[in-house]
Amino acid sequence: MGYVEDASKDLFQYFPLLTKKEDFDEFWEQTIAEAQAAPLHPERTKLDYPSKAVTVNEISYSGVDGTRIHGWFIVPSFMGKETYPCLIHYHGFGGSRGEPSELMHWAMMGLAVLSVDCREQGGRTGSQAPYSHGFSGNVASKGVHSRYEYYFRHVYTDCLKAVDFACGQPEVDASRIIVEGGSQGGALGMAVAALDDRPKLAMVDVPSNSDLVERVRGNHGAFGAVADYLKKHPEQTDLVMDNLSYFDTMNMADRITCPVLASVALKDEICPPLMYFATYNRIQAEKEIHIYPFNGHEGGGARHTEVKLAYLGKHFGHWF
Repeated sequence: MGYVEDASKDLFQYFPLLTKKEDFDEFWEQTIAEAQAAPLHPERTKLDYPSKAVTVNEISYSGVDGTRIHGWFIVPSFMGKETYPCLIHYHGFGGSRGEPSELMHWAMMGLAVLSVDCREQGGRTGSQAPYSHGFSGNVASKGVHSRYEYYFRHVYTDCLKAVDFACGQPEVDASRIIVEGGSQGGALGMAVAALDDRPKLAMVDVPSNSDLVERVRGNHGAFGAVADYLKKHPEQTDLVMDNLSYFDTMNMADRITCPVLASVALKDEICPPLMYFATYNRIQAEKEIHIYPFNGHEGGGARHTEVKLAYLGKHFGHWF
């Protein structure tokens, strides 16, 4: 047994009790129906981008509450095709849609790329969602007193509507959708793959939003804000933990049907790998995980990007 195999063997045996409530599926059916009923109002504006090998568009669309979600849509026009597979990129906590240059490796692979903001984080996107209670520290605790008002209910539906936007573009082959991201973005990729059957592959790195009771208990990453909220509102502890269960990807894992390519880092204290394995071990679809034994929350970085590109070439080469 090699070092990595020995160091990670217990991870593959981690099956904490699910926290899923009886109305979990009903809650998400209702939430998805609301998202589908809300007008998308998509807009795109072509930019005068320095590289003429690609077409870069600034885009926006409406979330379920009317919030305008901003992003980039990049087409690898140098390939001269009518339609392309599309990779939807979700960013990490506190980040944004990024810059087009950060997405060019996907375009060079032959993918159209959609990268979208998470509301109220580091990008252009605000929020029109009403909240009836205060929060603490950061948006991971915003609305946590109500599963209907909770921040990630809005973000998960924003990300589902990103798939709607992508599938509505004439350059996109809607049968070839990939979701991808790291940390919070990895969580969003997992959630979208669980709640929507259109993605054909999820590539998720150092994913968040898994085993959330332990994330709060251990004060890990963004969910330390929930622990701080509960310091101020201890009477809401059971309510909050119950509400978080609707957004915990371990409770969604059995809904995933597309292949999953994942990665974790054993020295990650922000999104500890053990907690992601609460989700990964329950995925019944085709799956593969890469473990970086001496890395922290940066995960495999550029090296793992090469792994993802190689995976696409090996398993989805006929797309290109």
